[in-house]
Amino acid sequence: MKISIERGTLLKAVGQAQSVVERRNTIPILANVLIEAEGNTVSFRATDLDIEVVDKAPAMVERAGATTVSAVMLHEIVRKLPDGALVTLAEDAAAGRLTVTAGRSTFNLATLPREDFPVMASSEYTTNFAAPAPVLRRLFDKAKFAISTEETRYYLNGVYMHVSTGDMGPVLRCVATDGHRLARIDAALPEGATGMPGVIVPRKTVNELRKLLDDDEAQIAVSVSETKVRFATPSITLTSKVIDGTFPDYTRVIPLNNSRRLEVDATDFAKAVDRVATVSSERSRAVKLSLDEDRLILSVNAPDSGAAEEELAVAYGDERLEIGFNAKYLLEIASQVDRENAVFLFNSSGDPTLMREGNDTSAVYVVMPMRV
Repeated sequence: MKISIERGTLLKAVGQAQSVVERRNTIPILANVLIEAEGNTVSFRATDLDIEVVDKAPAMVERAGATTVSAVMLHEIVRKLPDGALVTLAEDAAAGRLTVTAGRSTFNLATLPREDFPVMASSEYTTNFAAPAPVLRRLFDKAKFAISTEETRYYLNGVYMHVSTGDMGPVLRCVATDGHRLARIDAALPEGATGMPGVIVPRKTVNELRKLLDDDEAQIAVSVSETKVRFATPSITLTSKVIDGTFPDYTRVIPLNNSRRLEVDATDFAKAVDRVATVSSERSRAVKLSLDEDRLILSVNAPDSGAAEEELAVAYGDERLEIGFNAKYLLEIASQVDRENAVFLFNSSGDPTLMREGNDTSAVYVVMPMRV
């Protein structure tokens, strides 16, 4: 195999591949990227046995062929090469080496046979549809902060993507929760998605998927089966196993009758929470919200380090309320608001609180209060 490829193109393709590779693994070939050259295209394939990414790029292919080489090493080399360099990859199968040449730089890397590289078994996808990149980006970006990191409840370690019914009819919905907060995001149901099996997309896959969704013009082809999910653009295909578990009935924790309504500028609120939380003890990070007519006082009282208080002008017309929250959770939820105002709906100091953007119900968040 011998190919020549522009440095920027190669860096992007190898960057996507090497981020899937697990740094520590007991199977040496899994640290490698499979490079396959044919026609005028080269593809880079990497897997950790749960996720597989294939990135195709245009190249001048002098000799077709395939080999595998350390993904991290190749990425580091390409990253350090000068912008605009033309990179040549030439394989010497007999010596088990791949030579990387750019300008006056030459690197010889050890290879492993391509036959040993595991290729993810193809799946029969029961549902296939296309969705614009910005739609999928919003669904996953706004939900992923609430993914649980608790290994024992593994079925919460991802985003639950399924078809549901929203205020305006059928929707494609993403939900994530860790038991303390919950995010539920809806988008109009794409054509062909009806009847899709609900799947839990793992956290690592959600993070890798983000790289496919940067192009606002891109249409993403989504394929779903009971065990796998695939997201594809013309140049990148990301295939992942889904979490084998049942996502809990999240609708039971979304409060429907919270009537105390607070409207606040989301940016001002987030900054105020951040400021007062500076003095709180790292372990609890509790912030107290004291609500009175058109007035919100945020306060923290940490006996070992000090106290802080800040007042905000807000729109609130209900009876007085004092309620405490984990500062980190409040900040994360407030940072999801794209519009100017965040609307909080409370019931009592012990009940879950609902947050949304103005009157938009396509993105709602639930956060559990803390004792303060």
